[in-house]
Amino acid sequence: MKPIRLLLVDDHQVVRLGLRTLLDGEPDLEVVGEAASAAEAMRLSAQLQPDVVLMDIRLPDRTGIDACREIRRGHPHVQVLMLTSYADDELVTEAIGAGAAGYVLKQLSTDELLRSVRAVAQGDAVLDPKVTRQVLAHMQRAEQAAGVAAFRDLSERELQVLAGVTEGKSNAEIAGELVLSPITVRNHVSTILEKLGLSNRIEAATYAVRNHIEQVVR
Repeated sequence: MKPIRLLLVDDHQVVRLGLRTLLDGEPDLEVVGEAASAAEAMRLSAQLQPDVVLMDIRLPDRTGIDACREIRRGHPHVQVLMLTSYADDELVTEAIGAGAAGYVLKQLSTDELLRSVRAVAQGDAVLDPKVTRQVLAHMQRAEQAAGVAAFRDLSERELQVLAGVTEGKSNAEIAGELVLSPITVRNHVSTILEKLGLSNRIEAATYAVRNHIEQVVR
């Protein structure tokens, strides 16, 4: 079996030396090149065609995320594993969006790093447990922001009425809960449909569920 061919990208020579010593000591891994900048990483990726690029985020000329995006665009078979000290949720999501197959922190153990490299080489996705919670929180915040934007044209009362519609309640039931007349609720429903560009209650309920109305109306 051919060894997994690796390209190391970090602007600190001592870091590259440590990684090379560790990785070259494994029979199934082979370091084929080193780069200290994003430009060098992109050039060597094209020249050497490694299986996996271990990429730091902070590089002197461009970010490792920029380099990852360019490498993946030109050579989609090359996997990129971000190896960095920065446990930042926005950086993680940017890296994944740029095509990185994994994001791990330099503080991880030797065994964890080796497992991550092998997993990425096999086409699996890897995310350091220390950043997983942050990424999920970031995604949740993004979903909540999208939900708020989806309902920004509705008043608080209209949101309450739409929540009732989403639960399958009749105008009379919604009116009873909100202490309104059924006619007022009916008028609110008509206004909601008009504002959202929808045709009927079913479309309104589907729209509300898809945009997580439960995160907007408590």
